[in-house]
Amino acid sequence: MAITGSGSLATILFLFMFQAALLKGAAQDPDGFQNLVTDNVSVVEGEMAIISCRVKNNDESVIQLLNPNRQTIYFRNMRPLKDARFQLVNFSDNELRVSLSNVSLSDEGRYVCQLYTDPPQEAYADITVLIPPGNPIIEARDEVLSEGNETEMTCTAMSSKPAATIKWMKGDKELPGKPKVELTFDKMYTVTSRLTFTVSKEDDGVPVACIVDHPAVKDFQAQLYLEVQYKPEVKIMVEFPQGLTREGENLELTCQAKGKPQPQRVNWVKVDDDVPSHAVITGADLYIENLNKSYNGTYRCVASNTVGESFDDYILYVYDSRAGEGAPRTVDHAVIGGVVAVVVFAMLCLLIVLGRYFARHKGTYFTHEAKGADDAADADTAIINAEGGHTNSDEKKEYYI
Repeated sequence: MAITGSGSLATILFLFMFQAALLKGAAQDPDGFQNLVTDNVSVVEGEMAIISCRVKNNDESVIQLLNPNRQTIYFRNMRPLKDARFQLVNFSDNELRVSLSNVSLSDEGRYVCQLYTDPPQEAYADITVLIPPGNPIIEARDEVLSEGNETEMTCTAMSSKPAATIKWMKGDKELPGKPKVELTFDKMYTVTSRLTFTVSKEDDGVPVACIVDHPAVKDFQAQLYLEVQYKPEVKIMVEFPQGLTREGENLELTCQAKGKPQPQRVNWVKVDDDVPSHAVITGADLYIENLNKSYNGTYRCVASNTVGESFDDYILYVYDSRAGEGAPRTVDHAVIGGVVAVVVFAMLCLLIVLGRYFARHKGTYFTHEAKGADDAADADTAIINAEGGHTNSDEKKEYYI
């Protein structure tokens, strides 16, 4: 007799097996311990869920799986429920594993694993269906911004389950947003985050990203790039001379100005006075010939665009034509002074040596004059006998330097 031949016959057969399982469970050893376990399942809508009923120390008791409406999906390895999306993955004494393909939100709920023991055991597997949000939508209040102004952006993640979370990033810096969660009529969640911040010129070209975090998706984001206008940045460069500005020389200055939009005008002025009449101004360049001290003062370069204007100053001080030449002469005087000091020291040393030399030879002269006077009987005899006396005076010669 074929089971598929008649719906009533299949039902009778199922009831017969069900009663036999109950009788077997009632006849089991009451002291035997059997542990029925299962796991909760989270699955993205449209994908496959796996439900597993597992038994430890099974004594061949019957296992069956029921849906949230307590309809039998599988009894042992038989599927009474006419839903082909349920397929048997594994059946043994210790496990009943079933797959559910193409999961939809209506499949969400509590599934029941039953073990026919005395008393019967049940374990529950909750299937949670995850529905990812649609593509995030980011909107900005202003397309073009000016530095120092405040702007506002919103990011929306629609129709998700559970509700998504939104994070804001400006470049590599996280910014705090204000989220708002709404539950729609179809039991979905729509999340909107609002971001407010003040921009600077450094923000020009920086990306702002809205990053959506949800269990069903990864790295889900939208971004836009900031366009920030800012007033010019001005800097004066000295092209000539490289050093002191002296009388009679020429002066050339260049004004570098950068902004967004690019500066339309670059002007040269002299603070509290007029620019010299013979000064030549060509665009961003200022050229003055034959400098003199009457040109001293502060020269200012002013650049402007639609956002604002900025300036930079150069202070001109004209030195004497020979200014800056004293430094080398100071070095020459020092060298000359050192040489003179060495010469004077050498002369002093020479005078000391000569003085000691003459002092020693003068003493020797007087000693020879008195030689032989010690043996004389009286003074007259001593004078006559003394070497170098008057009788030899013609033979003595003295030299003086």
